[in-house]
Amino acid sequence: MTKLHSTFVARSVPGRSALVASAVAGALLLSACAEPEAILPGKRFDVRSILRGDDGFVAQADIPVPANTVRGISLPAVTANANWTQSNGTPSTRITNPALSAAPRLAWSANIGSGDSRKQRITASPVVMGGRIFTIDSSAQVTATSASGATLWTRDLTPDMDRAGEASGGGLAVDGNTLYVSLGFGTVTALDMDSGGTRWTQDLDASGTGAPTVYDDIVYFTGGDDTGWALNKSDGRIKWQTGSSTSMTNVLGGPAPAISAQIAVMAFGSGEVQGLFRQGGMDRWSTSVVGKRSGRAVANISDITGSPVISGDTVYVGNHSGRLAALTLGGGERIWTAREGAIGPVWPAGDSIFVVTDLNELVRLDATTGVRIWGTPLPNFVKEKPKRQSEVFAHYGPIVAGGRVIVASNDGKLRSFDPTNGAMVASADIPGGASSSPVVAGGVLYVVSSKGQLHAFR
Repeated sequence: MTKLHSTFVARSVPGRSALVASAVAGALLLSACAEPEAILPGKRFDVRSILRGDDGFVAQADIPVPANTVRGISLPAVTANANWTQSNGTPSTRITNPALSAAPRLAWSANIGSGDSRKQRITASPVVMGGRIFTIDSSAQVTATSASGATLWTRDLTPDMDRAGEASGGGLAVDGNTLYVSLGFGTVTALDMDSGGTRWTQDLDASGTGAPTVYDDIVYFTGGDDTGWALNKSDGRIKWQTGSSTSMTNVLGGPAPAISAQIAVMAFGSGEVQGLFRQGGMDRWSTSVVGKRSGRAVANISDITGSPVISGDTVYVGNHSGRLAALTLGGGERIWTAREGAIGPVWPAGDSIFVVTDLNELVRLDATTGVRIWGTPLPNFVKEKPKRQSEVFAHYGPIVAGGRVIVASNDGKLRSFDPTNGAMVASADIPGGASSSPVVAGGVLYVVSSKGQLHAFR
């Protein structure tokens, strides 16, 4: 068989060099004859300037927002409460309008351990019982502080098989003489409130950054992934579990369950919200709060950051992407949906709910319809220069106390607002900036700072 070989010979093309030279010369001639670029007159704006106003706050020109209105409100009577035992989602333990002065001022500060760092964060709000304030720092240290600011005891709850700094986050609830502590290490521990001694510890084999909720003889808890638990209050044994779809966009600090006489409402990182019979854990209803605000959203995070809050026969719950929903407690049916993301649980009061949104606004909504009544911008970008606008301030709350709506912020301010129109009426400095929602007991407001301090305002 004869093999065929193909031979390619490169040959020069007559006149090719001349043609190339002519083309280059023509291009140079045309560029020389072109008119100079026209520079339009006027001020230059960064392309992201539409996202902020001249004062650095969020601008919403791209979203139709109803004009603010002034509307009266009938708040619950001021209550002289001695304790603040857990998150505000459960009606039986919520203090609707605790007593507090019109312009609280810093009374004292006390160290509680490690503050926020690049890898670790304080996520637990304080709880108060029997004249003692309980806190968790960013490194799993629990501290009991007296009403005068003295340290009563401390406990490092880092598990023996782990090292400090390997996990962060947690939550607190207190009931009777027992303090219940959840940790990012994946444990729930019951401590003696007087001494800090351990009563029991339950290993969940999952993240434990959410705050526990105590109701009757059960401790309810939602992990930072896709599981909810009900634990026996006396010994920590698992009574029942529930699960949801897995999510990869969890925010540090899981949503605390909200409990009624019959139903436990749990929310998860996937955006699922479940209503379960609280004794046995059987599903009664399930729904989702998903999606993002049309036009603009700060993030597309499915996690429920506005923990469930039960008020009457309604459950309010929101995500971080521009969705806040009102659901029926009995069946989970949607009553209304607002284009307001919630970075914390709403606060129901009178005919309204108050919420700090994902756009860093304090907003008042009609509780029945979800219609916006007013919105007040809160400080937004940490850096004002457009090229440095990547980090925003964190705001915690709101709570209603002393007839005012109160927000604690990590820009170093405690702000009080008029509930009728959203006007700021008082402010005070928080040394180190807030790292937790404020709580009120005994006429004193307590807040934890990012520097690892407990501050008392009265």
